[in-house]
Amino acid sequence: MKQIDPCTLVLFGASGNLSRVKLMPGLFRLDALGRLPEKMAILSVGRGAVSREAWHADIKGMLDAKFKKGYDQKVFERFIARNHYHANPPTDPQAFERLKDTLSDEKTFPQNLAYFLSVRPSDFAPVVDQLASVDLLNEEKYWRRVVIEKPFGTDLPSAKALQASITRHLKESQIYRIDHYLGKSALQNILLQRFANTVLEPIWNKDYIDHVQITNTEMLGVGDRTQFYDATGALRDMIQSHVLQTLALTAMEMPKDLSPEGIRTEKIKVLEAIRPIPVNALEKHAFRAQYAAGEINGEKVPGYLEELGNADSVVETYAALKLFIDNPRWQGVPFYIRTAKRLHEADTRIAIRFKKAPMQIGSGQQQNWLIIGIQPRECIKMEIQSKIPGLDIRTRSIQLDAANRQDGDETVDAYEALLLNLMEGDNSQYLHISEVEAQWRLVDPVIEAWAKDRKPVHQYPAGSRDPEASKVIFEAEDQFWRYSIELGGDAE
Repeated sequence: MKQIDPCTLVLFGASGNLSRVKLMPGLFRLDALGRLPEKMAILSVGRGAVSREAWHADIKGMLDAKFKKGYDQKVFERFIARNHYHANPPTDPQAFERLKDTLSDEKTFPQNLAYFLSVRPSDFAPVVDQLASVDLLNEEKYWRRVVIEKPFGTDLPSAKALQASITRHLKESQIYRIDHYLGKSALQNILLQRFANTVLEPIWNKDYIDHVQITNTEMLGVGDRTQFYDATGALRDMIQSHVLQTLALTAMEMPKDLSPEGIRTEKIKVLEAIRPIPVNALEKHAFRAQYAAGEINGEKVPGYLEELGNADSVVETYAALKLFIDNPRWQGVPFYIRTAKRLHEADTRIAIRFKKAPMQIGSGQQQNWLIIGIQPRECIKMEIQSKIPGLDIRTRSIQLDAANRQDGDETVDAYEALLLNLMEGDNSQYLHISEVEAQWRLVDPVIEAWAKDRKPVHQYPAGSRDPEASKVIFEAEDQFWRYSIELGGDAE
């Protein structure tokens, strides 16, 4: 357990949904687990004036909503005593001077400061500017860290502009770009399963692997986020961040150690080694579609264009890319990555198909698969060929199945892990600017090409499997989208 310095977490956007559902309950859980330093304060910053008593009552409501079975009263009393509120009206030109005055009370607020910007992306740079203007980012005596929520820019130029703006005041070591996916235990486990097992690492390369699939699918639609989604799309929303980060962990070389610098260095190398997607042959490397009306769990649901109320939208709710990594380990191995809303199953997984075995017994012999389940089930499964008992020589696939999560294991929310990392000064699970730029550099040409192509987008019924037309990106005729990790039939 790392020693954490006494510190103050300054939470901008404290009354917003993220704070209410994830951050406050997450901080409470960390306190209950004894992971917060004794001298640690939380200063919530909001637009309107709220008394400390009213804010404490509001926090109690957040915790009651999250922990239906109740919680320890002593922990609650300790936690609530850490909490303070500061009004920062957007119309007050002296707002940040007043914030500085509030934080100058050293008896109440330890002077190591972490700022969590749970605000609109357009406010990231202005808030950093204003913190700097009142000398609240100065590290002369104490550390200062700033958490910036996703998205970091909407394309490469805007990401670079945001970086240029905030690095006028902050060193890279002070900037914590959060992608909550990286806080998931199952995602962090990819590294350990790869490099801590002799049975896996020697075959994790182009000599043994036929292809890799990284999948993030949902049964949910866009809901009431239609306007946001139509300005974003699946490629920008999920692939540019979560899916490419999963790919980086799957494909990176072994870091020299598990330090933040060691892990980030190898992730950056592999992301920068991804071959640019050829826009002049885009249809063989990228596929997009939109969900149409269909059925989810027996309930009829409308299509994306109906929900949006705009039949001309070409924004994708399904996106699949074929990528190649130009390095010695992965030369020539296709990585198929996809994300979708309103598919027939909700699943996040890595599926690796190995090359054909040296001995082929009959035409129906299947290839080996290794599947790492991230959610909803954290597990690792391997499918191997085994003789069917009897007089004849025939094989079938059998499954070696292990759950990563066992009875009694601690359940930690991604934000809990990342908040703890923030206070510890461990930014290995946060994004380096080089990762952000490499990810935008890869997807920007596809986003731009798709935006210019105004032809109607391929439709797939809600609740269906992948559109048949998506198979256009596969390198070989015998490749197919791998679905749930259950065996049965042809495993497609």
